[in-house]
Formats: sequence, C-alpha cells, structure tokens
Amino acid sequence: MRSFLTHLECTICGAVHDADAPQNVCTVCGRVLYPRYDLEGAARSVGPAELASRPSNMWRYFEVMPVRSPENVISLGEGGTPLLHAKRLGAALGCPRLYIKDEGLNPTGSFKARGLSAAVSRAVELGIRRIAMPSAGNAGGALAAYVARAGAEAYITVPRETPQANVTEVQFYNARWELVAGHIGDAGRVARERAAEEGLFDLSTMKEPYRVEGKKTMGYELAQDLGWTAPDVVMYPTGGGTGLLGIWKAYEEMAAMGWLADDRRPRMVCVQSEGCAPLAKAYDEGKDRIEPWPDPQTIAAGLRVPGPFADDLILQVVRQSGGTALTVSDDEIRAGVREMAELEGVFACPEGAGTLAALRTLLARGAVDPEGTIILLNTGNGLKYLDLLGEP
Repeated sequence: MRSFLTHLECTICGAVHDADAPQNVCTVCGRVLYPRYDLEGAARSVGPAELASRPSNMWRYFEVMPVRSPENVISLGEGGTPLLHAKRLGAALGCPRLYIKDEGLNPTGSFKARGLSAAVSRAVELGIRRIAMPSAGNAGGALAAYVARAGAEAYITVPRETPQANVTEVQFYNARWELVAGHIGDAGRVARERAAEEGLFDLSTMKEPYRVEGKKTMGYELAQDLGWTAPDVVMYPTGGGTGLLGIWKAYEEMAAMGWLADDRRPRMVCVQSEGCAPLAKAYDEGKDRIEPWPDPQTIAAGLRVPGPFADDLILQVVRQSGGTALTVSDDEIRAGVREMAELEGVFACPEGAGTLAALRTLLARGAVDPEGTIILLNTGNGLKYLDLLGEP
C-alpha cells in the first residue's frame, strides 16, 4: 500500500502548498487547507473489492490517506465502527431505514480518535513531536492517547466546564494540560500563545490539514456498508464541523475514483444546541459566515463551539448537499440519550443524541422522507458524560 497524496490546496483561494512540509493554514489567505490525491492513480491501485479483504479499521483506505509510509501510522485500532440498523427506534418514528453510526466504540470512546490518529501520524512523519491543541472534550483525550502511543509530547488547554472524564483521560495519558476560564475559543487562544512561546505545532480544529482526513473515513465506511451508495440524510452534530466536512470530502473522492454505484450524495444536516448555534443562525439568515456566539451554554460539550474556524466551508456543504441546519434543546438531548439507550442499547453522547431530536423536528416539518436511508451520527460514548447527564 502507498499513499497517493500529491499536495495541499486552499479550500478558498486554491493556492497549492507542499504536503511534505509542516503546514497549518493557507499562507496566502489564511483559510483551511485540504490534502489532495492522485485519485486516478489510487483508483488504479485499489478498488472496493480489494478493500473488503483488508483489516476493518480506517487505515484500510490507505491510498487516500495522508501518511506516506504504513510504518509511520500511529494506531489504536480506530475506525471500522458499526452501522446499526435502528429497527425499534425506526418503528417508533416511522423510519424503516434508520441507522446509527456508533463512533462511541472507537479507541478513547469517540470519533476524535480518527482525526487525531491521522494528524499525529502525519505530524510525527514530518518530524513534529511537540503539539499544542485546545479541547472542550473528547479531542484532548484522543490527542493525549495518540501522542503517548507515539512517544511524543502534547500540551492541551481545557475549558473549566469540560466533562471530568475528559480531563481525567488527559491526566492518565500524562499529557501537559491547563484549565482555562471560558469556552473553547479562550482555550484556543491560550494554546496558540503557548505554541508560539515554546515552538509547539498547533493542531487546532481545521487549522491543520490532516484531522479532516481521519474523519472522512466515516464517509468511506458509510458508503462501503451501504453497498457503495450514499444515505439519503446524515444527521451530524456539529461543533467544529470536521466530520461533516470529512464525510462530504469522502463522497467527492469516491465519485472521482468511480467507487460509487450511483451519483447520489447525502444531504448533510448540521445539528447544533440552542445554547450555541452560530451555524444554524447563519444558515437561517442566509449568511456565508457566522457571528461568534456570545455565551455558549449546553450540556453537549462538543457543540459548545462559539466560532468554528471552518464556518464558511460547513455552510457551503450544507447548502450544496440540499441539507439544513437546526437546533435542539438540552432537555431534548437528555431525552434522546434515554431513548437511544432504551430502544437500541446505544448509550449515546449528548451530541449524538441531539441528532434524534433534530430528526423528529425535520419529520414533523415534512423536510425528510421517512422512507429514506437516514443516519444518526453518534460521535461518542455516553459513559464519558455521566457527571453531566445526572440520574436516568
């Protein structure tokens, strides 16, 4: 296996950057960089039939992953999570083809394992061994785990309202960490300051090119599990939005490689909390950029992102896909955790449970075909949120 990575490309101005030098954002316009691949070469090298015989983890898609050598992959077995047919929940909603993509079964208990495995692997391959990053939850634990696996060093800034399980994780993995007053934006500012002072590499969400590559493998897995087709709707809990962008990027790549059975793409639905909804607000107002949310408050720590850096890309994908953006309340989130657990045996994180409430809203509006293939993306394990969920 070999990677067909060719270069990095700015998602806004199109400027080309060297993929074999450490990069954060576009040096021309300061926006998000995406890795690009020789997709024709990748398609000649591997196809859906060959993938079926490879180990069931996210690195089975190595030809379209950004690490040059398999020897440099830092892995804990991430990816290959189940796509569960939610028959009982679907019957209650009148949705016979409802599925839950359960990312809570990843290493460190969330989908963050995918992005951090890819980003840490590529960073170490490029000679980077000292990393800084803010985290309001699961990303910090995932970074700490993969850095420990690599024998590297991490400095993680954590807002004070971060769930205790996430803070404890970081401590056990022996990463350097600091509690910061305020929200993830404040933690990001402190992380950038420390990175500049100490020469650390900034691995903040969408401010480096490779976390999105780990997250995009959710899209590859959805296609593979659905017979190389797209679901009709993906309900995605959106904070920084890396996974939403990654899934869309995956379908674009698969189409270019001829892997898909038809031309359909999923409608991407951005689910946010009423207490922190900059993307939903911008979508409703027809804007291309968000206004930072002034006082983010929600039990879903991963949705407590007042100013996502890739806001323009997220809004673009939601509109291009024919999707939408909407909000749910904390009470609806708690009810969703209980219902997904009782009916399907999936103890969803608050962020993932929010997708169920959002689906109910869209069904009531007639905005989603109940007969279609619908994915609820559960991004993490509810066991990590016991201090926030309270008694059942």
